[in-house]
Amino acid sequence: MHEQINERSVAISVKATKMTGNLLARAMRAYLRSRQTPGVKHGKQSLKSLSKQGAGLANIPLSDDNIATFNRTARKYNVDYSLKKDASGTPPRWVVFFKARDADALTAAFGEYSRAVLKQKERKPSLLAALRKAVEQARAATPPAKNRKKGEHEL
Repeated sequence: MHEQINERSVAISVKATKMTGNLLARAMRAYLRSRQTPGVKHGKQSLKSLSKQGAGLANIPLSDDNIATFNRTARKYNVDYSLKKDASGTPPRWVVFFKARDADALTAAFGEYSRAVLKQKERKPSLLAALRKAVEQARAATPPAKNRKKGEHEL
């Protein structure tokens, strides 16, 4: 029993005049970080690091510019993915690369992302459309240049 405890114990040496709880916790965290082996990255990452993980890659093109919503849902479903922007088209498109074994999780994440985008479009009218409508109303409200008094300016 005593030998098992000795095998499991860890010696941490810290030079300090007064040992505080924060100092001890910081030293233990540093020790645990040094013992950890560099693991596999998860979540959003570069395409190079995603391809190094040895799994086959698949991709899905996205045409929407609302990538932040996709990032949130992909993190929620723990999907390892990489985003690349394809600027060759007129509206730039995004391509999502992911590991083929994450296909089911990505399908669920993509479904939730689509629902969130549709809900957001229903909820918020386009800001540019509202601005254009306001400009048209302002133009209609101002009289033509010939009928205005001196000192009035056009919008």
